[in-house]
Amino acid sequence: MARDLNFDELAAELKDFAPPEKKGGRTPREERIIAGFEEVQRFVDEHGHAPRHGEGNDIFERLYAVRLDRLRAQDDCRAILTPLDRQGLLAVGGAPLTELSADDLAAELEGFGESDITDLRHVRTAAEKRAAEEIANREPCEDFERFKPLFSAVQADIGSGARITQPIRKDAGFLKTDIREGEFFILGGQTAYVAEVGKPKKAPNGEYDARLRVIYSNGTESNLLLRSLQRALYKDDTSRRVSEPSAGPLFASENEADDLASGTIYVLRSKSDNPIVAANCEVLHKIGVTGGDVVRRIANARLDPTFLMADVEIVATYTLYNINRTKLENLIHRIFDPARLDIEIKDRFGNPIVPREWFLVPRFVVDDAVERIKDGTIMDYIYNPHAARLTLRDGMS
Repeated sequence: MARDLNFDELAAELKDFAPPEKKGGRTPREERIIAGFEEVQRFVDEHGHAPRHGEGNDIFERLYAVRLDRLRAQDDCRAILTPLDRQGLLAVGGAPLTELSADDLAAELEGFGESDITDLRHVRTAAEKRAAEEIANREPCEDFERFKPLFSAVQADIGSGARITQPIRKDAGFLKTDIREGEFFILGGQTAYVAEVGKPKKAPNGEYDARLRVIYSNGTESNLLLRSLQRALYKDDTSRRVSEPSAGPLFASENEADDLASGTIYVLRSKSDNPIVAANCEVLHKIGVTGGDVVRRIANARLDPTFLMADVEIVATYTLYNINRTKLENLIHRIFDPARLDIEIKDRFGNPIVPREWFLVPRFVVDDAVERIKDGTIMDYIYNPHAARLTLRDGMS
């Protein structure tokens, strides 16, 4: 009859059959699985939701969704990751993989071994690195209570129609959107408020950039660069600019002591050597409205097809008070539409662009138009290019 073994003796008997202990902690495969899962976790921290499938979503979100589906489906991966799953991602059912295109799926699976599809070796592409740099790290906004009323007011204005959301202007690879302090945008489903614009600095490519403080409606903030925010707005098909409140008359009759300057009408002359431009340089002017500094606005004129790919000089500026800049600019362009320059310019990539803000209008006519804007009579006038002056509309006396 076999004798009874106590626990110590039993452990000694079984010791020779135990699997060898790992000498170096986790295996390389386990490290790759964890690293891949941590990237998904960082996405959730930043966006507030698990990565989702769907062609309308960013390519990296869709790739992370594929990765998460595969981690959920493998028991050994779940065993490794469950202790690290602080967001409960492994317990949520994933969307079908068929929603991702074959090319996108191939990109995510590139480098996987044929015998081990859970061997997650995700090499970040140059595009992914640029995207990470442009988005910058969002952090909790410590003084969000100071900004929270602004977001509530903007939402109320949009609901009442006092503000509207407008598509971002895009043209031949350029973002036709100035970004100024105090403006609101919608980016990635969040309302973004440009709280601060730092001192402009010249980038290595010759363009000017500036560090921003951007507050988001979910209580986070980032200090991304102005150009990075422009690129993010350009790439997001659903991005929008939130307009200013459209209350009151177009232009106040006079400015009071506590009135704030709302912007500037600027008149520019081109230094282009284009034959058409050079032949009409004395009467050819770009007329626009900006809420920022005009000098900063024209800093990169020679790189911008809207400035005819040439440097410009400032002919005149007019300070505005209590004005809706968008309405005013549209009004000015309608008045001078009969004298709009019809010209095609190639941008620096060779793409044809038709600038829309250049007019064959003498400087004194612009002065006259501004005065009539101030006295409220501008709506009665149109520009007569043959007489080179403003004339009363038909039926006006």
